[in-house]
Amino acid sequence: MAGLFAELVQHWRIIPLIVVLGIGTGIPFGFQISVTSSSSPFVIEFINQTWIRRYGSTVSQSTVTLLWSTAVSIYSIGGLLGALLSGCLTGRFGKKRCQIFTNLVGITAAACLGFSKTIQSYEMILIGRFLCGFSTGLATNIYIQYLGEISPRNLRGFTNTSGPLFVTSGKLWGQLVGLRETLGTRTLWPLMLSLTGFMQALQLVIMPFYPETPPHLLLVKRDKERCLKAMKTYWGNGNYHPEIDNILTEQEICRTTKAISVLELVRDRSLRWQLYIIICGTLTLQLSGINAIYYYARSVFVAAGLPVEQIPYMSLGMGSCEVLASMLCTLLIERCGRKVLLLGGYGLMAVILSLLTVTLSLQDWYYWVSYCSAVLIFLYTFFFGIGPGAVTIAVFIEMFSHSARPAVFVIVSCLNWTGLYIIGVIFPYVESVLHQYCFLLFLTCILASAIFMYYFLPETKGKTLRQITKEFNRFNFKGKPCNEAAEISANIETSV
Repeated sequence: MAGLFAELVQHWRIIPLIVVLGIGTGIPFGFQISVTSSSSPFVIEFINQTWIRRYGSTVSQSTVTLLWSTAVSIYSIGGLLGALLSGCLTGRFGKKRCQIFTNLVGITAAACLGFSKTIQSYEMILIGRFLCGFSTGLATNIYIQYLGEISPRNLRGFTNTSGPLFVTSGKLWGQLVGLRETLGTRTLWPLMLSLTGFMQALQLVIMPFYPETPPHLLLVKRDKERCLKAMKTYWGNGNYHPEIDNILTEQEICRTTKAISVLELVRDRSLRWQLYIIICGTLTLQLSGINAIYYYARSVFVAAGLPVEQIPYMSLGMGSCEVLASMLCTLLIERCGRKVLLLGGYGLMAVILSLLTVTLSLQDWYYWVSYCSAVLIFLYTFFFGIGPGAVTIAVFIEMFSHSARPAVFVIVSCLNWTGLYIIGVIFPYVESVLHQYCFLLFLTCILASAIFMYYFLPETKGKTLRQITKEFNRFNFKGKPCNEAAEISANIETSV
């Protein structure tokens, strides 16, 4: 712990940028996930009133449901589109300029949402939700890569896990402003939906004062002087020639400075098992059950037998647990390592889900069993936050070179946005059929992923890309000696 604080003191200049990136990108992403539930009754009422004012007749319940479900799902569609475009845009224009562009789109989206009631147009909500999703999908990919490329090696874990910390803080903030004591009212809900625009405006003002990331300047722009200057801006004065050598090692290992496409990534045999890891890790994040619990926290707590008036505050407690866990993870990741926190989180989450199934089955036996279910939900979000929720993305960043990351996070984001949409659509039906036993499906997915990660994921703590690649090549070229394997091994051995 003392070593971490010493590194933070030495590289204190990077902390303001971490905060600015988190406020302008991480918090809006988490905010939009949780604020949907709080705003739903007011938006549905607004659609009814607008329809009556326009057409002089009441709207059918099926039409209202269709419009509201479209407003919810179109966010994921926009996010998926933004994620698909992130690879080519960042490769061509760089991460800094793309980040500024996402701020402009996000501010436009916030304006559409904020003025929808004033203009009396529910179409503005649909447009705003789509633009908000597009901005978030593009910005989140850039944000994750940005964190990975501005951090010195000794602070990689801390910097990379700050992203999930801000995302979970956004979820908590969305729950907080959704309370009826704050902005969760009939008059203030447009302001609640548009709050993220203010944070993106702040990032838009500050980002131009920071340089592009050092790997982009060195590998893409081929400008060593600007790269050194950027390192000093981010990390302070010092000898950064070893860091430059490590960045150049990436070029030698992957044999290109050009951002590779998704198709090239899939075809590259030397990245085959890294690709399997990101697919497994991303699917586990979606199939762990955390998004189902967040989307339908109200119905989960109702099923647990809790009083309806207490549910908003119980949801707030869930968000607080995840934020606390993410903060703890940023402090522990450099001490415990990535694999320990990841597998430990999987194991504890599996135990909690099995216990939750039992307590939900027995809730009619004793009155206090319902509160045991609530405690288990809190523990579940805590173990998710301290393990897979924060560590997964940090591991992904460390496994790939600068040229491969845009394609990697296109795949990750597509899986995430698609999973978010599917879970949101099918979970109510699964829950209606299986009831409390639906959590056993999530339990099975977690255990399968834990076994896979145990055998095939190497520890990445403190290792260079060269060392991580060498460990993966044991699987990528196992039992199949070939010229390509020899070439990769030669690159690894000579690129010191």
